[in-house]
Amino acid sequence: MEENFDYIIVGAGSAGCVLANKLSDNDKNSVLLIEAGGKDTNLFIHMPSGYSQIVPKSNKQNYGFETEPESNTAGRKLYWPRGRGWGGSSSINAMIYTRGHSSDYDHWRQLGNPGWSYDDVLPYFKRAENYEGDGDEEFHGQGGPLNVKKSTREDDILLDKFVEAGKQAGFPLTNDFNGKQQEGFSRYEHTIKGSKRFSSARAYLYPALNRKNLHTKTNITVDKVIFKNKKAIGVEYLEKGKKILSTCNREVILSSGAVNSPQILLRSGIGDPEEMKKHGIQVNHELKGVGKNLQDHFAVVSQFACTQPVTLHRSAGFFSTMLAGAKYLITGTGDAANPPCVGGAFIKSQPEKEIPDIQIHYVSIAMQDVHGREGVPLEHGFSNLVYLCRPQSRGHITLKSSDPNDAPLMYPNYFSVEQDLIDTRNGLREARRVFMQPVFDEFRGEELKPGSNIDINDDDELDNWIRETGETLYHPVGTCKMGIDELAVTNEHGQVHGIESLRVVDASLMPSLIAGNTNAPTIMIAEKISDHINGKSFLSKEN
Repeated sequence: MEENFDYIIVGAGSAGCVLANKLSDNDKNSVLLIEAGGKDTNLFIHMPSGYSQIVPKSNKQNYGFETEPESNTAGRKLYWPRGRGWGGSSSINAMIYTRGHSSDYDHWRQLGNPGWSYDDVLPYFKRAENYEGDGDEEFHGQGGPLNVKKSTREDDILLDKFVEAGKQAGFPLTNDFNGKQQEGFSRYEHTIKGSKRFSSARAYLYPALNRKNLHTKTNITVDKVIFKNKKAIGVEYLEKGKKILSTCNREVILSSGAVNSPQILLRSGIGDPEEMKKHGIQVNHELKGVGKNLQDHFAVVSQFACTQPVTLHRSAGFFSTMLAGAKYLITGTGDAANPPCVGGAFIKSQPEKEIPDIQIHYVSIAMQDVHGREGVPLEHGFSNLVYLCRPQSRGHITLKSSDPNDAPLMYPNYFSVEQDLIDTRNGLREARRVFMQPVFDEFRGEELKPGSNIDINDDDELDNWIRETGETLYHPVGTCKMGIDELAVTNEHGQVHGIESLRVVDASLMPSLIAGNTNAPTIMIAEKISDHINGKSFLSKEN
């Protein structure tokens, strides 16, 4: 069977939903959007606290990948949740909206990507945004499709204690992580509208669904891109046992994320020839960087018991959770109406650092593990999740087989550069020091993590604990990076080097990690590249 469109977008995640909207806005374009998962109908997707019900296990909304065991992380298989379905990871993430530091984008430009300096990308962040809250107005947008809301939560009394503790520890405060000063302690901004998650699907895809030129397919896994010589002419996938060829007049665009986009390229014969030959895949084009340059944020936890019953553990038990859910459904308020993480900080792991290199996520709960896979104890507690913003370590993703239903082999290679471990260790100590400030004295009980059995001042003990307990904070990027070096997969417009009519537009384009959560920049990337696809001039720079 065969069908034809102007554009085929593979993946209805954070970037794919943006592209579906922007490309179908021209009624002369016929657009097909293909998603491996289903529609975003699960109630827990839209409930801000529902994150805790989707992330801990593999399900219809979550791929639930696992990495390969590596010695740098104590030989563990690490759990990697990734979104599956409309909205992708923007439908299962913690909804935190952070853009990164301005220098992150200036660095992208310096790596051979003109048009990606902070002055270039700020207009696209603003175009995407409809901002609610106090902040630095000149850095925010109004009237854009993506609703961004500054937290005003009042029923978590330890939240402002955390911010005050940062000040007592000698760190600055900031009113806006996405404004003129990233460094400091503050409340987060979130992709929320009213009391519901506002994913990329809700912001971009739903407003376009009535367009006759936009066609969507769900629960479809694309096998590979089809080529005629060095030009992409379509994709091949299976639907109800039938092999379908969808052809395109203009472009195939992979927006399947940092894990799945390199997989599709490799199955299509684009990548390192040695990797493809292992699985009997015909080599169509050599690009050794496909799947390489993998980067991720690796988090560790500072955690204490709380001596007073004032934390979110009040909603942790079975009946308490049911009551919180019922209150949310009836009134749209309460613990279920709020995201899991409302406060945070960007700090320096050491004073001599030029810019912040550590991000802290504060939560008024003591999770057994970062993902909540081991459940939440009923005892009250509070935690800081800490990670190094710009790790130097690089991993890779490759194929397990040529079967599109097989998960890839993932080697994040955390701490292959020793400085990453040193900075993480120092950052953990700083985050713990925040909890030792006077404002927490009346709430701070027993230290739970790292715990009394770990000497916080012994580098070797702490390093071993970090290796044995740390987990991903869900920000893999870089596996189809844009640039000009030998590992670059695309140019600055996401166009695959050496191939006509094929782009990658998602987090895999990022040549290096940004200091912050990666959803906001992924949406920005799609906003910006959509102008190039549509033949529009880029927005003017803002200083």
